[in-house]
Amino acid sequence: MTNHADDASSEDPQSGQPQSGDPQPEGPRSGEPQPGEQVGTLEQIIARQVRHYRSVNKLSAAELALRTGLSKAMISKIETASTSCSLTTLQRLADGLKIPVTALFRGADTDRDATFTKSGQGSLTVRSGTQHGHEYRVLGTLKGRTDALEPTLVTLTDASDVFPLFQHPGTEFIYMLSGKMVYGHGAYEYTMEAGDSLLLDGEGPHGPLELLDLPIRFLAISAR
Repeated sequence: MTNHADDASSEDPQSGQPQSGDPQPEGPRSGEPQPGEQVGTLEQIIARQVRHYRSVNKLSAAELALRTGLSKAMISKIETASTSCSLTTLQRLADGLKIPVTALFRGADTDRDATFTKSGQGSLTVRSGTQHGHEYRVLGTLKGRTDALEPTLVTLTDASDVFPLFQHPGTEFIYMLSGKMVYGHGAYEYTMEAGDSLLLDGEGPHGPLELLDLPIRFLAISAR
């Protein structure tokens, strides 16, 4: 006699696959690490940020779980970097902690370029007028950035009659540190002394026109 109950759980003789009545094995949950999978640095950063902001908000793990709709066990996994968070979970955490989602990733971007220049240092550059007592010292640049700012410390020590004018794409910001001069931009003239500033379009011819009180030092910050 054939036992039909046994047939219901047998394989399809054509394909060798379980028939539709068979229970399917439960797959791994989305967003959770698989056996043997290492949790990465990003999870550790999120864990640190969640712990930090939970402490700032003076919340227990149970209170944060209640706010976010996550289980206390899940909060514990997140704070120990034992699980990867889905986007939905990240949004719930951010809402519960009253922070933007991006705050959970703070510190993930490392190795950003920066330039530090000690007083009196910087790269001397030769420009029109250098030979007439005009010193141009670039205070820093960022690698591979064509759109970066270029801060230059300009020192004028010689009351010469040579006043080169400059033109370049982008904008420039002039900030007077010491001395007094008349600075021109296009058809306009500005008498500038310590504390004065000027923001100008670099396409217009600009530069010192008259040196009134030497030495003169000012910052020229250009952006393209």
